Amino acid sequence: MRAVLTTAHGDRSVLALKSDHPDPAPGPGEVVVTIAATAVNYHDIFTRRGMPGIRIDLPVIVGSDIAGEVTELGDGVDASWLGQRVLIDPVFRDGKRFGMIGETCDGGRAERIAVATGQLLRVPDGVTLEQAASLPLAYGTAWRMMVTRGRVAEGETVLVLGASGGVGVACVQIARLFGARVIACASSERKAERLRSLGADEVVNYAERPFRESVQEIIGKPRMSGDGGVDVAVNFTGGDTLIDTQKCTRLGGRILTCGATAGYELTLDARYWWTFEHDLIGSNGWEPSDLEALLQAIDDGRLAPEIDRRFPLEETAEAERLLEDREVVGKVLIVP
Repeated sequence: MRAVLTTAHGDRSVLALKSDHPDPAPGPGEVVVTIAATAVNYHDIFTRRGMPGIRIDLPVIVGSDIAGEVTELGDGVDASWLGQRVLIDPVFRDGKRFGMIGETCDGGRAERIAVATGQLLRVPDGVTLEQAASLPLAYGTAWRMMVTRGRVAEGETVLVLGASGGVGVACVQIARLFGARVIACASSERKAERLRSLGADEVVNYAERPFRESVQEIIGKPRMSGDGGVDVAVNFTGGDTLIDTQKCTRLGGRILTCGATAGYELTLDARYWWTFEHDLIGSNGWEPSDLEALLQAIDDGRLAPEIDRRFPLEETAEAERLLEDREVVGKVLIVP
């Protein structure tokens, strides 16, 4: 079968398209899924570059967000799975092995994949396989952070830093789904326009002006009276942005995070933490129940994942470049 392998740690030149990669064979309790689409995530790029402290056996087929159709059954698998449209939850949750598909074992940048039935979620009729393939790493992470952990509610004001990436776009859409007002941060007017089209009520360009100044101008400075500031601030940027985020968050507000793309050694102003009684809420990945809730929201017509572009396997390096150069808003898919 055709597959794109990450052959070594390095730049995009280490990506190699193979036309004769061995076909997967399902073991007991497994199925073969013919892949309809796999999403490109920054995790794929981090795997290619090499992550400190994490050893990856190379070569590997990356791609963790995968959807397709079950076309072959292994021993002991119920025949009802054959022909089913499925989303693969890439995380190993059985306690027998750790990590996830597309990292510690071959993933979705291929025509087919063998996977255990315990990692399959049926895709409802009203959800396309491309929409399903957009979900786990970005939308699943955002849903758990915003809904399961963050409890975003109707009428609240939500600030989203890094709003134009996969997780950020999902946060904007999910906040709007729950009836919140959204202030989104982006680095260009082109991205700002896309975010407005997705439901952002206000967009601040942090490349032109510090986001704290713009947000406070829109919503007011947080006051001990309870006036000013956002109810919820989503900050998975990290780096030097946390104190300014605190200064945008109202009395009793929540600051949510699921990562730290600009650096994990953070400086926090404890005075704002205790004085304004902020809740700092962390969220790690997703659970199958989060993915099921997303599939239902799409099936109900309440949510539509934002897919920026689609590429064939032959153009995988260009798909990664777009993410690295921050030229996309939403998800990029590889369609084998």
